Amino acid sequence: MNWLNYHHLLYFWTVAREGTIARAAEKLHLGQPAISTQLKQLETALGVKLFQKSGRTLELTEMGRTVYRYADEIFSLGGELLDTIRGRPTGKPIRFAVGIVDSVPKLIAKRLLEPALQMPEPLQLICIEDTLEKLLGELALHNVDLVLSESPVTGAMRFRAFNHLLGESSVAIFGVRELAKQYRPRFPRSLNGAPMLLPYGAAPMRRALDTWLDAESLKPIVRAEFDDSALLKVFGQAGEGLFPAPTVIRDEICRQYEVEFIGEIPAIREPFYAISAERRIKHPAVLAISQSAKTRVFE
Repeated sequence: MNWLNYHHLLYFWTVAREGTIARAAEKLHLGQPAISTQLKQLETALGVKLFQKSGRTLELTEMGRTVYRYADEIFSLGGELLDTIRGRPTGKPIRFAVGIVDSVPKLIAKRLLEPALQMPEPLQLICIEDTLEKLLGELALHNVDLVLSESPVTGAMRFRAFNHLLGESSVAIFGVRELAKQYRPRFPRSLNGAPMLLPYGAAPMRRALDTWLDAESLKPIVRAEFDDSALLKVFGQAGEGLFPAPTVIRDEICRQYEVEFIGEIPAIREPFYAISAERRIKHPAVLAISQSAKTRVFE
C-alpha cells in the first residue's frame, strides 16, 4: 500500500500559502534546499507537477490546486482535532444524531428535541426513524448518539444499552367536532361501538389500549390501523374515526389537526425513554433533552 508522506504535504501546503520557498523556509525554520528536496519527492511520489515558476514566486499547477484543496482540508481537520482534545471551541457545529422509533409521535419527538437546538453551542441535528431493533444496531455502531423510544431496552435485545426514563403521559382520545359532539358525552362508555383509528400491531400504546378496552368491556369498531402515528392523525383529521394520542401534546394535536379533545384515559400511562450506550449521560445535547423532559415536557 502506498502511503502519503504528510511531512512532504505540510511543506507543500506551506509553500503554496507563503508563495515562495524562502518564506516557507522561514515559517518552518528549515533550510530552503531541504524544502526543495521534499517538494520534489512529493511530486515524484504523486507523479504530477505541483508548481510552476511565475517570476520570483511559485504558482500552483491545475493539479497543484487540487492537491492544495485536499491539504488545506486535512490540516484544518487536524487543527480541529487538537482543539477538541484540548477543550477549545472549534466553531464547527456539534453533530447530534438521534434515532426515533417510528411509533413515537412526531410532536413528542419535536418537543423532546427542541432543547438541543436551543443550546448556545451550534448543533447539527440528524434524525433517523426506524424500528427499535435497527436503531439499537446503529447505536451499537455509534452511528447515532441517542434513541427515543416508547419501549425500554430489555435483556432479550442482546445489546448493552441503558434506559433513561424521560417521563410518561396518560392517553387521550381525539376526534373532529362532529365526532366529539357525539362521543364526548358518557365517555369512556361511549367508545363502545365508536369508530376508531388505532396504532398497528405491537406498538406499546396499542397493547395498552387493547388491555384497557378489554378490562372495561368496550368494543369500538376499528376502522383502520397505522404504523405511522402522523398518518393516523391525518386520517383522524379527515373525520374517519376517533384516535388516541399522549395527553401531554393535547393542545398541539387539537391545533395542528383541527380536532377536539374527547376524554382522557388516566389508567394508561405511556412512558418515553432516551436510550444511550452509556450508563451516565455525558453528551451536552442529551443532558439538555433529559433535563427539559423532566421539568417542562412531562411536568
